[in-house]
Amino acid sequence: MESNLFGQREGAGVNPVAPWMGGKRALAKRLVRIIASVEHETYAEPFVGMGGVFLRRRVAPKSEVINDYSGEVVNLFRILQRHYPQFLDCLKFQITSRREFERLQKVDPSTLTDLERAARFLYLQRTAFGGKVVKQSFGVRGDGAASFNLLKLAPMLEDVHERLAGVIIENLPFQDFIERYDRPDALLYCDPPYFGCETDYGTGMFSRSDFAALAGQLRSIKGKALVSINDTPEIRNVFEGFVQKSVNVTYTLAASTSREFGELIIANFEHPLLREGAAP
Repeated sequence: MESNLFGQREGAGVNPVAPWMGGKRALAKRLVRIIASVEHETYAEPFVGMGGVFLRRRVAPKSEVINDYSGEVVNLFRILQRHYPQFLDCLKFQITSRREFERLQKVDPSTLTDLERAARFLYLQRTAFGGKVVKQSFGVRGDGAASFNLLKLAPMLEDVHERLAGVIIENLPFQDFIERYDRPDALLYCDPPYFGCETDYGTGMFSRSDFAALAGQLRSIKGKALVSINDTPEIRNVFEGFVQKSVNVTYTLAASTSREFGELIIANFEHPLLREGAAP
């Protein structure tokens, strides 16, 4: 990687290895552009999910920390970071099959090794309809392509493995994570669940009251904070006093159906790309 004017290392962004509800695919380019233009020495994500923004960034500061409250997410990233060759061996003979999908759904992940657990999670996440995390159903591709094809997946896994070099991976409640990594030179990118979709990632992962808790904490931090979330009156009210920029994005809901949604980019700092009329 080369260095830019902020001393950040520059390289190519990589793609997430699996779909994820709220993965910010349609908004990622705009967010990445904003993040790259903000000077920071520490980049921290409290809700990394499949890394839809983290991985697509083309610049990296001195310190990078990712976090998720989901043990399945964190285990997958740790395995990709530390045990990539062994992980590929676990996936070698896997096929896309409804029967295999239903079999793995019934398996208790606590009975598996960390490698087996990561392989199970990745398989279910890649083959589930719409990148759903809970109440998953087997997704059928209209183009006939298999969702789990190791020939296509292996290069993606290798890219993520290399990108995770030197990255700190945490498994903390977002409040503890923000408190631990907040500093004057930090940029915290927060991608919490959408308002009204708090239970889409599992019971006890995030609650309606956590939006106010997040906003309250970000009001008192030393570093810079950037939040992306669905645009609702409730969210605008909770984050009153922050910079708020509305953005319309188009998401594909099915093979031939798309719909425009309102997203909100929120910040605790002023930025040219967040002004009204600006097109990040």
